[in-house]
Amino acid sequence: VQLQASGGGLVQAGGSLRLSCAASGRTFSSTVMGWFRQAPGKEREFVAVIRWSSGTQYGDSVKGRFTISRDNAKNTVYLQMNSLKPEDTAVYYCVAGPLLSVSFDAYDYWGQGTLVTVSS
Repeated sequence: VQLQASGGGLVQAGGSLRLSCAASGRTFSSTVMGWFRQAPGKEREFVAVIRWSSGTQYGDSVKGRFTISRDNAKNTVYLQMNSLKPEDTAVYYCVAGPLLSVSFDAYDYWGQGTLVTVSS
């Protein structure tokens, strides 16, 4: 499975961005897709995941501001990020795997990352 993330960029605090992650290859094995992020000097952090059946789970720091969704026909997952804060600045990584987990190591595949920078 190959994952291609896009949509990162520079945005002011309070603004919005939408990330996309397109999966290709043996996608039938990727029933769970989602996002993690890593800020400079910090550990990787769970953001959100979504099951093939659309069940979702969010990290505490993004609940109520971020929304994850997927288009199974396109093998694509989206992360709509609203009310962005400077502390959301990070490289965002798309992940895919067979089981839902808040641990990055539980996922079999991950993308190259896309940088989100939120200015104050």
